[in-house]
Amino acid sequence: MPWREVSAMDQRREFVLLAQQEGVNRRELCRQFGISPYIGYKWLARWQTGDQELADRSRRPHAMPKRSDAAIEAQVLAVRDKHPAWGARKIAHCLKRGGQTVPVPSTVHQILCRNGRIKPSEHAPPNPGHRFEKEAPNLLWQMDFKGDILLTSGRECHPLTVVDDHSRYALCLKACANEQRLTVQEHLTATFRRYGLPEAFYTDNGSPWGDTSGVHWTGLKVWLLKLGVRVVHARPRHPQARGKNERFHRTLKAEVFAMRRFRTLPEVQRAFDAWRMVYNLERPHQGLGMNVPADRFRPSSRAMPPRLPEVQYDSGDIVRKVSSTRSYISFKGRMWKVPQAFFGERLAIRPLDRDGHYGIFFASWQVATFDLTNGQPVSDVSEQVLAMSPG
Repeated sequence: MPWREVSAMDQRREFVLLAQQEGVNRRELCRQFGISPYIGYKWLARWQTGDQELADRSRRPHAMPKRSDAAIEAQVLAVRDKHPAWGARKIAHCLKRGGQTVPVPSTVHQILCRNGRIKPSEHAPPNPGHRFEKEAPNLLWQMDFKGDILLTSGRECHPLTVVDDHSRYALCLKACANEQRLTVQEHLTATFRRYGLPEAFYTDNGSPWGDTSGVHWTGLKVWLLKLGVRVVHARPRHPQARGKNERFHRTLKAEVFAMRRFRTLPEVQRAFDAWRMVYNLERPHQGLGMNVPADRFRPSSRAMPPRLPEVQYDSGDIVRKVSSTRSYISFKGRMWKVPQAFFGERLAIRPLDRDGHYGIFFASWQVATFDLTNGQPVSDVSEQVLAMSPG
């Protein structure tokens, strides 16, 4: 059965690394990658016997003879030339992961200086120290659009990025023509089918997951809530609160966009696909103790359902359906306005603690309140903005 995206070897490497994570359902992973269990177990067996290339007809020896100092220097330069934005520490760890005897990072730095790859005054950035992170994969994914990229054709590219908070695994990296809800929803659907569903998303307050006017209920959020995925918003005007995604964007700029110009979106996407494999499977990450994101990531056990679930309510709930043209519901002979994100949805009306006060709920989420005693209109109830940075 054929592999569907990027190169076959990249797909095989991603599959075997994820298949070895603890608790992974390998047959379900085969289904998500679109291959038969026979094919999946064949590549897993080859990887476990030492074949890390996974080429169709690999002739690379499993054991390498002792290399000379000149050969080690050539290896260092080869990695640097392949990844011009990598420093000495990343190069040293990359070679070490390949089972090779390599010098310490300071010696790698000297090799790079001697051969004109970097200036002697250039030093690696200081260690930023410990940052907050979720304790397991898929508890929180950070999602954002990187700033617009102008292509040589005159069009704009809007890179959509999704990064797992715990592992820094890049789950989605797409070259989009716009930042509209349906575009994001399409790419998230493909991501969910491949990696499963997260518990929550962490985003800024911009469109399409938020609304800068202050109305946090959007069509995209309603779609995610139906899938059981919460959306948590960062504090306004605090980009540092989304540290992991911001850091990912800087790396993307340095390692993809700083190296070349692009003319078309498909050209950008091909570069994204290749770089995402390097980022997830090869590039040592300082925030992970110089491990790679694939060392800490495993797909979610919550599979994407074949159909969008319908919201269920208790038999005692007062349920009203919002019109598909006007965002109102009727109750006690009055019309009450609700957020436009709930066009065509079923909402429940439940009494609150104070007499005459009612809440409007979408499943278990309260989206608005109203007061029958004075005829006050519906007031929006937005989800709480996360004050502490998760990244």
